[in-house]
Amino acid sequence: MENTRVTRPSIPVSRSLPARVLLPLLLGTMALGCGDEGEPYQPKQPPQGVKANLPSVPNVPKFPVKDGEAYTVWGASYYLRSRVHHNDVAGKDLKITGYIVATNMAEAPKCAVHPTGKEDPPDCQAPIPTFWLADSKDAKPEDSIKVLGWASNFAQLYDAVNEYRKRRARKKTDAEPLQDNFWGVKIPYPLPGPGAKVTVSGNYSTAFTRATSGTEADPIMGILTYDGIEYLEEPPELATLPGMRP
Repeated sequence: MENTRVTRPSIPVSRSLPARVLLPLLLGTMALGCGDEGEPYQPKQPPQGVKANLPSVPNVPKFPVKDGEAYTVWGASYYLRSRVHHNDVAGKDLKITGYIVATNMAEAPKCAVHPTGKEDPPDCQAPIPTFWLADSKDAKPEDSIKVLGWASNFAQLYDAVNEYRKRRARKKTDAEPLQDNFWGVKIPYPLPGPGAKVTVSGNYSTAFTRATSGTEADPIMGILTYDGIEYLEEPPELATLPGMRP
């Protein structure tokens, strides 16, 4: 069988036609191929009848960030956790106003309750003197800020309890507070006790590094390293240590 070559007739195109003539012809050809536009769009009506039963918007209480120039406990801890305000308080010297809700003076082990100049026994495990600051008197410790650095050990507080009792008996309230022999800070006068309202100044951060026994940290509420204290309301009772007379 002989190979048969089929050639298609070529459509002559005049090269002399100007663009203003060719363009309408091309557009007309395209329009002929797009003649079927389909059904027109019919907007659907929204569903009628049963409505979704959504809960109401919760009423989130707004607590004050500051009490005058000082931060509240909530305000300082909220800023510490905030990505926006973290750098406003973290590692900064500031003041925080609140109520002392607890101390660990009553938990001091017997081996640590003695005058200064005497060392604790080697096996004596004593915590760092601490008090907790909150926005209300009945707040829980987990809703409070831990304050450290106001006394290095319970021996310093033993001397302070005795000295401050003598001053109270003589009604000598304007005397200078005792100074901690190790950290060089002034031990609060009167000693911190539950129920007192105070403004504490110091460095606020997520950790306390002054102690030689190790680092304490609290990334949620933060830790205030004590520098000074102002009593707005004094504690109803004088603080003491286990084994010392009331």
